[in-house]
Amino acid sequence: MTPSRLLTPLGLGLLLGLIAFIVFGPLLNLALWAFAEQWFYPHTLPTVWGFDFWARVFRPRAGAWSSLTNTLIVALSAVALSMALAVPAGYALARLPLPGRHAIMLLFLLPQAFPNLPIFVNIAAIFHQLGLTGTLIGVVLVHALPGLVYAVWIATAAFAAADRNLEEAARNLGATPLRTFVDVTLPQALPGLLAAAIFVFLDSVDEFTGTFFVGAPEITTLPLLMFNASMGGNYQVAAITSLILLIPSIGFMLVIERFLKADVLSRIGR
Repeated sequence: MTPSRLLTPLGLGLLLGLIAFIVFGPLLNLALWAFAEQWFYPHTLPTVWGFDFWARVFRPRAGAWSSLTNTLIVALSAVALSMALAVPAGYALARLPLPGRHAIMLLFLLPQAFPNLPIFVNIAAIFHQLGLTGTLIGVVLVHALPGLVYAVWIATAAFAAADRNLEEAARNLGATPLRTFVDVTLPQALPGLLAAAIFVFLDSVDEFTGTFFVGAPEITTLPLLMFNASMGGNYQVAAITSLILLIPSIGFMLVIERFLKADVLSRIGR
């Protein structure tokens, strides 16, 4: 084999190795900090390993359990609120001849078109006047705002991908519009709707800025706990919290890959 032919697989291997290092390098560092009890310069690896910091994180006084509970309550509530608005909105945008449909779709993207910081600062000021700062309801509302972007766009694509011939067949057999929607349209759109709900859940679980300005210090979630630990130099606690946050993200992304089909993805934004 000539040197020029050897360079191609060698370059490809180096590129894949670089990508793997960029992706898995930070995760490896998190894993090292999560089980390191002593790690000081100039040692390359921790000198003492153990689970002592895991026990500290999950002590009742550490606040991890309450933060995890708040995280799950807020995320599930944000999913329920976002999907309650996204399902009728997505169906209307996909099936009804609405004037200015594309403009309406773009309106849902506006929260993502600007930096999060000034948006959440202004939301916090409005919520303070309404008495919603430091409340669970206020945090749920601020988490549902970015979640609506995923929910509405994916729900619209899911309903647009549903086979209308099956709906027409059900109507010809005497099914009412509501019965047709429940028995024919909704089951076809359900995989896309589940994917949208998972996107909202993952976005809420990882949300920090909105929770910080609207909920802190009364409402503490895992991202806030991780931030406070890292700012205080408690890198083991921050690493453990990060690994906990990774578990639902990795698991649900595998679910999304299974349920979000190509025909739904091809209709997003249409």
